[in-house]
Amino acid sequence: MSARPPRDEPKGDGITGFPFDAPREGSWKLSLPCTKAEAEVLAGDLPQLALLDEPPVLMTSEPDPAAPDAWRLDAYVEAKPDAAMIALVAGLVPSAAGTPPVIEHIPEDDWVTLSQAGLAPIRAGRFYVRTPSSTEVPPEDMIAFTIEAGRAFGTGHHETTTGCLTMLDRMRSAGLHFDDIVDVGTGTGLLAFAALRLWPRARVAASDIDPVAIDVTAENCMVNRVAVGRGRGRIELVTAPGLAHARLRARTPYDLIVANILAGPLIELAPVLGGALAPGGSLILAGLLDTQADAVTAAYRRQGLFAADRITLGDWPTLRLEKARR
Repeated sequence: MSARPPRDEPKGDGITGFPFDAPREGSWKLSLPCTKAEAEVLAGDLPQLALLDEPPVLMTSEPDPAAPDAWRLDAYVEAKPDAAMIALVAGLVPSAAGTPPVIEHIPEDDWVTLSQAGLAPIRAGRFYVRTPSSTEVPPEDMIAFTIEAGRAFGTGHHETTTGCLTMLDRMRSAGLHFDDIVDVGTGTGLLAFAALRLWPRARVAASDIDPVAIDVTAENCMVNRVAVGRGRGRIELVTAPGLAHARLRARTPYDLIVANILAGPLIELAPVLGGALAPGGSLILAGLLDTQADAVTAAYRRQGLFAADRITLGDWPTLRLEKARR
């Protein structure tokens, strides 16, 4: 689905939010303490922000692992936060009542540094993912991708993306083979790239509701020398919500579907994704919290899919479901 928070995706790479688009004059950051429970709520859909023309981009983090319930909320906004914005953000974290927020201006030139800060290369199975600023040389025995942090979700640093990469690697190691693959809510395109490298003769599609994400994926295709197109060994890029596009419907059934979005959209898409999956095919689901896994699994069980594997990183599980064979 969307690669731009706070609507359809886990809000962050490495944490639960990320400042995707820097305005030209710089931006502002409003920081408040919060609890882990509040941070988990902020990873979901927030009706308080749904009607705003320019909602803040939220990022939560755990500053001190020795204090596991002492988290921090950073809200990024394009203009200096006024009293109404401060009250809105403060209302998201009731535990911070009475604590004055820290408000900082972030100059435009600092955004590139901010977006890359702390994003060391990650390893997930046979995959090695780094940002362009990384000076480390990828190991020769790993599949390396270069993904710039910035305008779309999915640099590999969030547990949801890492879990999907690890699951794909595990499936390939188990000898599973796929010919028709789609990555729904592709973000940066990373998961589609990984699937194509593992099954290089497959037909792969990558869709996202956000045209910016598709533009970013096209740019990343060039950087990572991934062929774009409709044939085998190529990735077809489509702007669409879920599979709601004639090209994506024409490619069904898929024997592998990857959807790294949020629990709510995953449940809503269960009939669509379940119906588009070939009997015996695999579905990778991520972007949900551990507490939401049962509800998501139940929605797909009603479509004839059953649990086949699971990887849990922190509070974020990655599920692999299989569709029953006829």
